[in-house]
Amino acid sequence: MSNTTRFYYILGFLSTLFILPAKAQQDPLLGHYMYNTLALNPAYAGTSGLLEATFSSRHQWLGFDDAPQTHTLTVHTPFPTKSFGLGVSAVHDQVGPVRQSGFWVDYAYHLRLGEELKLGMGLKAGTGVLQKDLTRYQQEAGSADKAYQAALKEHWTPNFGVGLYLWSPRFHVGLSVPRLLENELQNSASAERYMPVEKRLYLVMGGYVLPLNQQLTLLPSFLVRGMEGMPVGYEANVLLRYEDRLWVGALYRAEETLGGQLRVRISPQLSVGYMYDHSLHQTASSLGASHEILLNFKFTFKKDQVLNPRYF
Repeated sequence: MSNTTRFYYILGFLSTLFILPAKAQQDPLLGHYMYNTLALNPAYAGTSGLLEATFSSRHQWLGFDDAPQTHTLTVHTPFPTKSFGLGVSAVHDQVGPVRQSGFWVDYAYHLRLGEELKLGMGLKAGTGVLQKDLTRYQQEAGSADKAYQAALKEHWTPNFGVGLYLWSPRFHVGLSVPRLLENELQNSASAERYMPVEKRLYLVMGGYVLPLNQQLTLLPSFLVRGMEGMPVGYEANVLLRYEDRLWVGALYRAEETLGGQLRVRISPQLSVGYMYDHSLHQTASSLGASHEILLNFKFTFKKDQVLNPRYF
């Protein structure tokens, strides 16, 4: 199969599942959303109680040329005496010759509602940048096909988003709109008939901590996605935690995907996670499985500093 055919095969499949023609696009999937929440909700900034960095890398349909890849990096820290948190987040998503990146600054104000209950109110601001280079397919397409002769210059899409995050040691609930502006995704002077635009994405997430005994804890969680003109998507996870050292669980995503995940705490500061999922959709299933890794590091600057157990 040629590179051009592979590329259009992937984009065609994505459009049938995720894209409202010429109007909407699907945001990258984050399987470890419960541990990489800042990428989705700015109100999460500073909730861990210390400086924390998280990196994730998702490879969809591993082994298939031009398959989607998503990489995220988030860093955030609280300012307890000021009751707020700050963070930065970066996301890079690539499907074949199309690359889309985002760089964001996150701010959250923490309001104490009770002895253990807090409400975070967050704001994020930054920009996305879209790059598309089809010249790699020019040789296969032939010189007569003008569509592949020029690479699209970088197209910047400044934006901002908001979020709410309610949490305690036993549960959390979040609501966010990561993008409020609906930017055009290419130059308005383009001669194309339809102009793709960013559509607002609405997210609702939550989770609960259910202790089973002194060693085992059950951690169910969910994420719901909504976008104008598209069906509501959702995913659910159930993790079994053993002594804050080992997490094993399963996931289910909106009639499309089943998978499993494993997370291990290597040291008090460092933990590593792995997620595997496989689509139930006939076409996507033929493309292979998806894999995602997660690295999480909590910075401690004092020898006597105690890390509070975090379940989400």
